[in-house]
Amino acid sequence: MSEPKAPTPTPAGDTYKGWLFKWTNYIKGYQRRWFVLSNGLLSYYRTQAEMGHTCRGTINLATANIAVEDSCNFVISNGGAQTYHLKASSEVERQRWITALELAKAKAVRNQAESDDSGDECPTSPPTSGQGGGARNSNSEVQSTLRTLGSKVEDLSTCNDLIAKHGSALQRSLSELEGVRLGGDTDGKIRQVTERATLFRITSNAMINACRDFLALAQAHSKRWQKALHSERDQRIRLEETLEQLAKQHNHLERAFRGATVLPLSQSNPALNSLGSAKGDASDEDDENEFFDAMEDPAGFITVPADPKYHRRSGSNISGLSAETGIDDQSLCDEQSLGSNPESPQSLEVEPVRKRRTKIPDKPNYSLNLWSIMKNCIGKELSKIPMPVNFNEPISMLQRLSEDLEYYELLDKAAKCQSSLEQLCYVAAFTVSSYSTTVHRTGKPFNPLLGETYELDRLRESGYRSLCEQVSHHPPAAAHHAISERGWTLRQEISLASKFRGKYLSIMPLGSIQCVFEKSNNHYSWKKVTTTVHNIIVGKLWIDQSGEIDVVNHRTGDCCHLKFAPYSYFSRDVARKVTGVVTDKEGKAHYVLSGTWDEKMEFSRVMQSNKGENGTEGKQKTVYQTLKAKELWKKNPLPEGAETMYYFSSLALTLNESEEGVAPTDSRRRPDQQLMEAGRWDEANAEKQRLEEKQRSVRREREREAQRAANLPEEGAEGVEVAEDAVIEDSFITDSPLKSVHQDNYEAMWFERTEDVITGESMHVYKGGYWEAKDHGNWDMCPDIY
Repeated sequence: MSEPKAPTPTPAGDTYKGWLFKWTNYIKGYQRRWFVLSNGLLSYYRTQAEMGHTCRGTINLATANIAVEDSCNFVISNGGAQTYHLKASSEVERQRWITALELAKAKAVRNQAESDDSGDECPTSPPTSGQGGGARNSNSEVQSTLRTLGSKVEDLSTCNDLIAKHGSALQRSLSELEGVRLGGDTDGKIRQVTERATLFRITSNAMINACRDFLALAQAHSKRWQKALHSERDQRIRLEETLEQLAKQHNHLERAFRGATVLPLSQSNPALNSLGSAKGDASDEDDENEFFDAMEDPAGFITVPADPKYHRRSGSNISGLSAETGIDDQSLCDEQSLGSNPESPQSLEVEPVRKRRTKIPDKPNYSLNLWSIMKNCIGKELSKIPMPVNFNEPISMLQRLSEDLEYYELLDKAAKCQSSLEQLCYVAAFTVSSYSTTVHRTGKPFNPLLGETYELDRLRESGYRSLCEQVSHHPPAAAHHAISERGWTLRQEISLASKFRGKYLSIMPLGSIQCVFEKSNNHYSWKKVTTTVHNIIVGKLWIDQSGEIDVVNHRTGDCCHLKFAPYSYFSRDVARKVTGVVTDKEGKAHYVLSGTWDEKMEFSRVMQSNKGENGTEGKQKTVYQTLKAKELWKKNPLPEGAETMYYFSSLALTLNESEEGVAPTDSRRRPDQQLMEAGRWDEANAEKQRLEEKQRSVRREREREAQRAANLPEEGAEGVEVAEDAVIEDSFITDSPLKSVHQDNYEAMWFERTEDVITGESMHVYKGGYWEAKDHGNWDMCPDIY
């Protein structure tokens, strides 16, 4: 389909106008728009007739980046949410626009620098009638000081002239004295030099005194001027922020009225959508041209800036705020400790006892897809299809569970919180952080063998250590226990159920996670959300997290409801978005959390809340007035070359590193996993099949012993053998209907099943003995699983 030819843009003084094609979305593609460049601002309209009343978007070129993509395309971005992907009708036209934009940008930067320089100067004009008495007094004082300094400068100038005059005369006299012969005129010449030297000394002393007075006066007023200057700059910044917040509030309320999805204000730097989100800004099209997925449960709240009066911290304001919003003084005092804890865990860390590795062998480039395996298995039982290591990453599921502790500092900070609500914010951020490592990790971890363990001992480096054990194989379940010297204990039992839908695979973690803090005795519990792996058969694999989490404090009744929004192709909302509200046992909101599960989380204190307009599907949204958002958690950058090392984080690179003294059942000792990490995948596949067959044989023998102990006929054992041979060992389909034929007749080594008195849940809890066995090197009770 041919595009209409745009006329050549025309300059008009400092204004540059013309038609360009602007990218809108993947449905409409490039659309023809009228662009106007004037006074360092690039604005666009649908038509020329709209210039008088409706501007569709504006970018300030002073802070914008201009990049050329190809012969006709170029991009303008301000580094934030505004990015224009533009296309000219020809290369000549594109070059004209690029030249005009670069000139306008240089002029805008120069004007801004001149404006900043002039703003730094002290005001010399008299105050206007609208200024208060304090401003008039301050201005009068500045004027008086400037006059005094001016007179001192004039004195210095006069002294300088006199010193130059007398110095020249003194030099002439000295020259004449050198040529004088001893005689009658000697006394007269010496007297003349002495007089001129005396005048020079007097003038120099006057100069020195004037300089001393000027210096003393300047020093006396320097600090006051600096303080006044900083105060003026801070006030200017606050005014700019207030204007920006008011503009955002207006936009949010308008969009809420229309029923559109609203971004939280704390999303000041949204993550880029790497899965193909549409280019362009959110204000491009009218309502009838916007496309959204039908959302099952739209965002239940909207955040808007709180009244500026909440930012003032005087005693009277605090008391007034407490009376108005019901927030106690202690909670207000604890607010600062939430944003920054002076006793950072890093300051308490000691030097690591060993240098951990930072690289593993690069992943071999083996091309293999799931369909190439499944097409040869048509007519066979799906649960009998073993998965090769080509789809794996060289760590086990136990090591993947241990990765949840990558951001253990969040729990360290939570242990120091005085307020349970603040502590809940950190615990909620910790639950989100455990998903940050999965955004690029499409590889499947090894299914642990029954009785397999994994220890992560970072006691001397980071103050914690953890232990995982595979406590059941059918259904697969792993128990995890971590304890820290800084006052927290984490335990979880996770089993996985999955559903293969053809195009994607849904993995539903079952079981709960619990965290207990020693000092406050706060007991938290939560569950994991669903992980979805897309493009199983065709295309590039990518992972999404979706669902809801309730992090509950069972001692106080506080709760944080987190929502992981599923990815939507047509939604303009930020990808991988997470929102949450922290409430007390009465249901009153105290904090709003927002961010993305792959990048960062922020929190905002709630000052006031009320029911807003009805949103989509007639559901009423709550409007929270919040203070400025602060960062709560941010993802650590991946190590260099991570794309060739399975996208492992710095912690994941060390998980499979060999260590002395670990149990014989530790995942580090698993031979197929070590062979895969070394890049010997064919040998790893053969070793994997050997280990799985060995595990089947051990299980069949265990079942026979159980049958003999129960005095059952041998036919039952044979029947068990037939059914057991069909049970899946390591495949994508972990919820095979055959898995419920038999439960593992196995007793865990380091964990025991108990009922939690707080939550009432039955789960495997660490019973002790592992670290003592490691200290003594006594592993006699460990089975031979490798």
